[in-house]
Amino acid sequence: MATNKNALIRYRTIDKCLQNRTKRWTLADLIDACSDALYEFEGKDTEVSKRTVQLDIQVMRSNKLGYNAPIEVFERKYYRYSEEDYTITDIPLTQIDMDILTESMEMLSQFKDFSLFSELNGVIQKLEDKIYRESESKAPIIHMEKNEDLRGLEHLDILYQAILKKVVLKLTYRSFKARSAREFNFHGYILKEFNNRWFLVGCRDNNFKVVTLALDRIQNIDFDLETEYKKKPRFDADKYYHNTYGVTVLNDSSLFNIEFWVDSENAPYVISKPFHHSQQIIEEYENGSAVLQIRVHHNFEIERLFLGFGDSIEILKPRKLRSRIKKKLERAYENYMGA
Repeated sequence: MATNKNALIRYRTIDKCLQNRTKRWTLADLIDACSDALYEFEGKDTEVSKRTVQLDIQVMRSNKLGYNAPIEVFERKYYRYSEEDYTITDIPLTQIDMDILTESMEMLSQFKDFSLFSELNGVIQKLEDKIYRESESKAPIIHMEKNEDLRGLEHLDILYQAILKKVVLKLTYRSFKARSAREFNFHGYILKEFNNRWFLVGCRDNNFKVVTLALDRIQNIDFDLETEYKKKPRFDADKYYHNTYGVTVLNDSSLFNIEFWVDSENAPYVISKPFHHSQQIIEEYENGSAVLQIRVHHNFEIERLFLGFGDSIEILKPRKLRSRIKKKLERAYENYMGA
């Protein structure tokens, strides 16, 4: 991203120089102007190379970015636009450009409050202005699931920065079962999203037992700058969640091959969108139903997943999970007996 951003700064700088026809611009002048611009916008006190500016001019002359800039060399030394009123900022967008920019803007806007994308805020606003000045407003084609009222989202940015900078967090946290909140130090490793909710994964103090905290249960965030940040050796998020559906990771004693039957109406959906990467087909029947298998931890999330399908899924193995699902469905049935 930084390289592309620097290139855009150089393109705009060269464009601004060549619009000024009162000055004769040599290649050395353009190099100095680009170096000054990068120092002004990025704080980089380095001289742009001759080769870089020459390549920039080639790119601007080409259709690679849609500029087709009429840059010419006169007197074998000076650069200018052959068209006096030309500028790369006035290039009209094609309909394809408009469609791509609109969809991209809509997706990027979902992350407007996350500082990971903070450098894009100005770009997004300019895209919005450009798009709505050149086309009529229309309903978005891409609709992303979001819940802007979900508690804890305001913590995303500060937690991200703490993980990035390896700063020990001092959290005030109240778990779902606790009567009151507790304060403790926490070494954050990753932020994880599941089912449109966010979680902080890491370890408390110097205990390397990985813990998952729900962002909406965090009441206050502070920092312990005197404590050394420590990360569990060889922690790999992909490996950590390899045998898990959801965010609750258990030990291998809770790891099972779960075999389940899916009715004909839902089998195509479950087969085309597997519950887990381990999913495999055990048997397919002529009526369209199927028996599938996944290998995951028996946690709260996997139970909720199967319960959500109601009578469309039947757990065949293991017996422990089948028994728990059966009891939950029986209690659900009893809840409706008085209706």
